[in-house]
Amino acid sequence: MNKYQLLYIIDNGIGDEEKQTLVDKFSALVETLGGTVDAVDKWGTRKYAYPINYKKEGYYVLMKFTSDAAAPAEIDRQMRINDAIVRQMITRI
Repeated sequence: MNKYQLLYIIDNGIGDEEKQTLVDKFSALVETLGGTVDAVDKWGTRKYAYPINYKKEGYYVLMKFTSDAAAPAEIDRQMRINDAIVRQMITRI
């Protein structure tokens, strides 16, 4: 089991309930893949360093989790097909 951190940006144009639903969805996905979520830190709305899709701010979330080596690829795949996720980055710590 490896430790990872996942930083992702949710589109700020959706409502607060939808943002919470996405945070819960990806936390549940980690657990479904046999991992454990160690911490979820919601940074809130922050400005981008440069415009992304003509928008200037997004909702940042940092999640630390422990899982096997195959789980990050599936999490990344699920995030790429979700239109509400602007950017994501998974790193091993």
